[in-house]
Amino acid sequence: MIKFYILAAAILLFFSGCTKKYDMKYSVGQEWNYKTRPGEENSILKILKIEEYQASGKVIHISINGLKMKDPHHPEGIADKISHLPITEEALDKSVIRIKDDIRHMPDSIEADGYSYWKKEFDKGNAGVFSIPVSEIVNVMEKSIVSGGYTK
Repeated sequence: MIKFYILAAAILLFFSGCTKKYDMKYSVGQEWNYKTRPGEENSILKILKIEEYQASGKVIHISINGLKMKDPHHPEGIADKISHLPITEEALDKSVIRIKDDIRHMPDSIEADGYSYWKKEFDKGNAGVFSIPVSEIVNVMEKSIVSGGYTK
């Protein structure tokens, strides 16, 4: 009977120690539904990269598709994507609703270029990490683009 309890305890410890893939909620390539702005309900965010920094903690790099941002520089006057945004895990937690696709969609070259540019500027102290929800980031970026305060 003692062997049974030891076996049961071992199994329980094994499964509680293997806390599935949810130990790390986010992983590169996942696509998430998030709390969007009105009219952008089909917009999706994708996890591009996850990093840990001593000063800012976990930074999750995302891209967003399916936007309807006003952009006077775009031929149609509307931008439908942001190729790279660095965001804190806490801000992303407040933004996501549910995972859309857990299949790993790897970053494309434009998304990778956005990260590379950010990283270079971040290392020089010229770039930061967003700590507000994704929909607010999109609003801030749209206002900046429309007012001419953002250059591509």
